This record gives sequence, structure tokens and C-alpha cells, in this order.
Amino acid sequence: MLTIGLTGGIATGKSTAAQVLRGLGVPVLDADQIAREVVAPGTAGLAAIGVAFGEGVLLADGQLDRKALGAIVMADAAARSQLEAITHPAIIATLLERLAALSGAGEPVAVVEAALMVESGSYRHYGELWVVTCRPDTQRQRLMARNGFDDATARRWIDSQLPLAEKEAVADRLLVNDGDRQSLATQVTQALALARSGG
Repeated sequence: MLTIGLTGGIATGKSTAAQVLRGLGVPVLDADQIAREVVAPGTAGLAAIGVAFGEGVLLADGQLDRKALGAIVMADAAARSQLEAITHPAIIATLLERLAALSGAGEPVAVVEAALMVESGSYRHYGELWVVTCRPDTQRQRLMARNGFDDATARRWIDSQLPLAEKEAVADRLLVNDGDRQSLATQVTQALALARSGG
């Protein structure tokens, strides 16, 4: 089975590319969804977070208080690294298990969508890496429109991420999303055909 890692920067169109792939009948595993699963009540991940960060990051019903934990890790790089050391191995293990199940079911291609695939190095687990990218001004305008940010806030968010050029540098295929949805969909369709043919 061909495995494809799909990533990009904030507001570049990664989720749109994933939707197109799903529409083409390709299974897409969402790392964000799995990240929620590995810290659900009763999991080893949530227990480890409780030990590392204290009861203050748990809600009364036993769920993770994402807002409280987010405030801690946004303000403290060491805390963020500690959280990632708990969650990333569990996320990767779950993704690889699900890919193995898809392969066993005879799927010819499967995609993993994840924002931090290059940062974490997890893209190395997949046969190909696709990076959705766009011009910086396009990215900024989209982020402002989508999140209601002013220019300075949008720039701060973008600057807090790994530069797109660093993601592009390790990509097997680039999907340049400076046009409309149809333009991106055409690129995704063509990239998938090439990948399937070994081209």
C-alpha cells in the first residue's frame, strides 16, 4: 500500500486537499482526531498528562481541559516538549496501526493528514510527503478572513510555525494553492494519479 503524508502551513489549504482526496475515495487519517482519541478519559495518555501537569488540566467529568493545558504549553516551551513526548508516540503508533489495517483490507493508497508532520519527523514513516503551500500574502489574507485576525496577529501566528520553505524542501510533491478550490482539486487529482502509477 502506498502511504502519503499530507501537510502544510496554517491556512494553506491542507484540509481542503484532504477533503478532495476523501472525495476521490482515498482513506484519510486525521492526526488531530487521533490526538484527541489518545487523551480521552481512561487512556494512558490522559493519565500521563494528569501526572505531568496536575489535576488542574482535567475537567470535573474527567475530560482533558484543553484550554487550561493549551495556556500552559503556549507559555512554556519545555512544557510543550513534555506534552509532545507523551502524545506524539501514541499518535504515531495509532496511525501506523490504522494504516496496517487499511493495508490488510486491500486499500491501495492511504493518506495521513497532520499539521506538524515535518516538525515531528513523522513524515519519514510514509512513502511520500505532499506539502500544500501558497504565497505568504495569500496565506496571511486567508488566515485573516478565516479567523478574523488583523494583519499583525496573522503574521504572529504564521511566524510561530516552521517556515513553509522548510516543509517544501522535504516534500516529494508540492500542491501550490494560490488559486481557487478547483485548481487545488485538479492538482490533487493529478498528484494522486502520478503517485498510483509510480511517477
